[in-house]
Amino acid sequence: MADRQRIVVAMSGGVDSSVAAALLVEAGHDVTGMMLRLWSPPETVTENRCCTPNDVALARRVAGQLGIPFYVLDARDIFYREVVQAFIEGYRSGQTPNPCVGCNHLIRWGFLLEQARQTGAAFLATGHYARVRRVDRGQVTLLRGKDLGKDQSYILSVLTQTQMAQTWLPLGDYKKSDVRALAKRFGLSVAEKAESQDLCFLGNQDYRDFLVRYSPDLAKPGLIVNQSGEVLGEHRGLAFYTIGQRKGLGVAASEPLYVIEKAVTDNMLIVGSAQSLGRTVMEIAGFNWISGSPPAGFFRAEVKIRYKASPAWATVTLMDSEKSRVQFDYPQRDITPGQRAVFYQDELVLGGGTIDRVFL
Repeated sequence: MADRQRIVVAMSGGVDSSVAAALLVEAGHDVTGMMLRLWSPPETVTENRCCTPNDVALARRVAGQLGIPFYVLDARDIFYREVVQAFIEGYRSGQTPNPCVGCNHLIRWGFLLEQARQTGAAFLATGHYARVRRVDRGQVTLLRGKDLGKDQSYILSVLTQTQMAQTWLPLGDYKKSDVRALAKRFGLSVAEKAESQDLCFLGNQDYRDFLVRYSPDLAKPGLIVNQSGEVLGEHRGLAFYTIGQRKGLGVAASEPLYVIEKAVTDNMLIVGSAQSLGRTVMEIAGFNWISGSPPAGFFRAEVKIRYKASPAWATVTLMDSEKSRVQFDYPQRDITPGQRAVFYQDELVLGGGTIDRVFL
């Protein structure tokens, strides 16, 4: 058994974080549960999906079952500043942001990790399905979770060496079915709790309604054109559409049309056939390399362009310290600026960055 450590577990009231806490308690560690109270729109009756009153009650109950201290920390202000405002600004710039990436980087492994350190904890543990490994000379690597269907290394690719050195991921070697079985063995009340898949701060709102309320200027109509520049109709605002979208365009054509590009400067929505969605080259910016430094020159890797996307082989060329060019072996559908691209070599996560531009 590893030496006894003081560990803070980020608890959510769900089965994964609850089992993570239970495994650490069983291993003899000094465990404290902490839960973040995150921002939600004050005009709605729905709480943030990550911290509803019921979730708080469930997490508190699990902590009681495990005999560990439990605290709820108010992170509403920093969550709004760092995550919600970035979400709005991403759409304003014509991108489709992933707020979960920013939340993990700046809130869980920023605000919460700092709070954990102030209590004297050596590690922050979560219920993510990924693996952290300590190698030579204190280097830390990030690996895919054993359960590839639940692997969350994509989300954690934003972590630095310093953050990962203080990270414990107890579920990385388990499958989801094993985790539910463990929850039953531990007698946890959340063993059968369903998972939430929606953006936490939207509640029951559609993201378009949210954007209109908090940034009305995004509802700026413009032209829908095809790749030849022919005007086909009018859009309601570029932020209301995503790359690859087919339904809700409101234009008539002899074949199904999809959103293939958002031209922010001209406020135009460009549409085309399904074949037009396939792109082979993209430019990546805003990197984080897990090792702390980029690979040399160019390299081969499997690349994920969205959390749920299948990895695709590509050649990655480092253009400079700020940008890389990714050339896929085969065209990829729905490459979307604003989403994160993450590079893998076998189980190893090299790092990733934000999709900035897409080329044919």
